[in-house]
Amino acid sequence: MMKKDLRVILSGGGTGGHIYPAIAIANEIKARYPESEILFVGASDRMEMEKVPQAGYKIEGLWISGIQRKLTLGNLMFPFKLLSSLAKSRQIIRGFKPDVVIGTGGFASGPLLKVASSKGIPSLIQEQNSFPGITNKILAKKADKICAAYEEVKRFFPAEKTIVTGNPVRQDLLKIDKNREKALAHFGLEKDKKVVLVLGGSLGARRINQLVEANLEKFKKDNIQLIWQTGKLYFEEYKKYNSGLVQTHLFLNEMNLAYGAADVIISRAGAGTVSELSIVGKPVLFVPSPNVAEDHQAKNAMAVVNKNAAMMLKENELEEKFETEFFALMTSDKKQKELAENIKKLALPNATARIVDEVEKLVK
Repeated sequence: MMKKDLRVILSGGGTGGHIYPAIAIANEIKARYPESEILFVGASDRMEMEKVPQAGYKIEGLWISGIQRKLTLGNLMFPFKLLSSLAKSRQIIRGFKPDVVIGTGGFASGPLLKVASSKGIPSLIQEQNSFPGITNKILAKKADKICAAYEEVKRFFPAEKTIVTGNPVRQDLLKIDKNREKALAHFGLEKDKKVVLVLGGSLGARRINQLVEANLEKFKKDNIQLIWQTGKLYFEEYKKYNSGLVQTHLFLNEMNLAYGAADVIISRAGAGTVSELSIVGKPVLFVPSPNVAEDHQAKNAMAVVNKNAAMMLKENELEEKFETEFFALMTSDKKQKELAENIKKLALPNATARIVDEVEKLVK
């Protein structure tokens, strides 16, 4: 028999890719167990300290950060930060008395889950990427359950406690096929012209923005309409192009409508984005960010490309290959259909529910 007032600590952060899955899991727990108590633990100077309270949850911060690849003052401070975070994690766990602890990656989840497992508290980690981060690799030995997004990850973790659930995604993406006309009307786009959706993340991707700018005349010549999400850092620089076939956006709040309007998508390859795009089921060209730990984005994209379910160009290949390969895709309905059908096969739309099912088993 499950208790109604579950006490759950969720830890993860540093990037949206770790924070949003944790919030999705918290929301699913709250929907099933309205009386549950949920506490988040993050890194005290990272974005989770703002995003988690906005989602309606309490958060405690740890003094923790990652190790840089070169010798820095921060690296010299790391042992002190780790000891401080372990001590605070013990204090948090002693005070909150969780029934289960869930880690979604990022540095803060390391000390917290280490302390939880040393005290015999059930723990679950959720790995979003096709190649695990260092924190989750270390934690996997002691974790009771590992929920992975990709089959490829199983080779890094103990097989008997690893299950492929997928990444938590927004449920409104399941209905985008039904709203194409509404989506086109929302953006003021024409039905008889192809639409390319360009995504560089909330801050934006400089290299993708430069790529679009360099090819604007070609897009216009081919009558291709653009929904171009420039991101926060670059909107002022690119808003001058907002006219006719080209729409520049700082941020897209109506992502379901943006996906609904798109025929083809150009995107970064963060784990959450790749999971979303599998559910969206449109042809995608991935341009992975080279500036992420352990080259995660290229590995996430390759996991899809290897199944003939997307195209990928690295940033250093864009000059040479973008015009020929991307515009060949735009003129081939056959290739678009093939990629769309194959990426849809990789979709795991019930990930959040399946992860919380595993949480329930641990608590029982």
